[in-house]
Amino acid sequence: MPSFESHRSPGSLLAKALGQVLVFQVALVVSSAWSSSAEAQQSPQGFAVERFYPSAPGGGWFVMDDLDMDGGLGGAVAFTGGYSRKPVEVTSPDGSRHLALVSDEAFADVGFAATYSRYRFYFNIPMPLLVTGTSGTLGPYQLSAPAVDVGTNPDSISDVRVGFDVRLLGKPGSSLRVGVGAQLIIPSGDRADYVTDGTYRGMFRLLSAGDVGRFAYAGQLGLHLRPVDESPAPGGPHGSEFLFGVSAGRRLSAGSGWVVVVGPEVYGETALRSFFGEATGVEGLLTGRFDRTGSGPHLRVKVGVGRGLDPHFGAPEWRIVCGVELFGQRPEGGERGRRGRRAAQD
Repeated sequence: MPSFESHRSPGSLLAKALGQVLVFQVALVVSSAWSSSAEAQQSPQGFAVERFYPSAPGGGWFVMDDLDMDGGLGGAVAFTGGYSRKPVEVTSPDGSRHLALVSDEAFADVGFAATYSRYRFYFNIPMPLLVTGTSGTLGPYQLSAPAVDVGTNPDSISDVRVGFDVRLLGKPGSSLRVGVGAQLIIPSGDRADYVTDGTYRGMFRLLSAGDVGRFAYAGQLGLHLRPVDESPAPGGPHGSEFLFGVSAGRRLSAGSGWVVVVGPEVYGETALRSFFGEATGVEGLLTGRFDRTGSGPHLRVKVGVGRGLDPHFGAPEWRIVCGVELFGQRPEGGERGRRGRRAAQD
């Protein structure tokens, strides 16, 4: 029997071809949109969130420096610990949403210093104890929060600081003392944990301090050489920064050989490329320090509580800190000891 082969009509073949072209175009559009969306959602790297840089061991204030080095070869050991709430909160472009990228941060800092006459050499070892936050997407940013705690990071160290200070003008206890200081920050840790920039940094500061009767004050102006300027996330570093700060307090007798200095510290930083613009963080602390007077080893205990006066760019919603310093023995108690005894007798 003759076989018959069925042939499709030209119309059906044309419809099939048009359908294949349409499917291909839809797939191409979807693929392009997906690719554009993926490119638009940037994933910023982490950076060193902490903007609280403790003064050198024996420096007196929490951030400022009293430039009170004196005597022969001496030394100091310091421990500082603290907690800050919401040091980095990111706001959506339209201002409708807020994301606490770093909501809780706790740290400890151990410092050692050697002093001779008006010179001081020291280093600080910061240790993050808790760095946590909330991940999410805001506008074009895909943000991943850190997750650091003592259980998972029991021996972590971040950005060791090595410093040198010298008093250029004035004597311990005088109404005006002027000095300069420099610090080298050595990178350590993981940027994803928001504990380091991953680069070497440097700080140079002009320092001042003085004692007038029962009042003490200190101040600083400086430059923070910070190479990182690549994080698009709000609150991230914008390159090198200008540092500033001032403190003042009243000295009171606490009896039994103790002297108390109570007063505020205000300090902050602003990116040089947007001087005192949106990349500025200002913080204030109400501090109290308790100094044991007399000869022999000198003990100092410090406490402070405060908040971000301009709570962004690393300045937290609020902060609490405490510290302990122990100095080596000075001949006849040194100038600091003599000044403390005079205050205790007033």
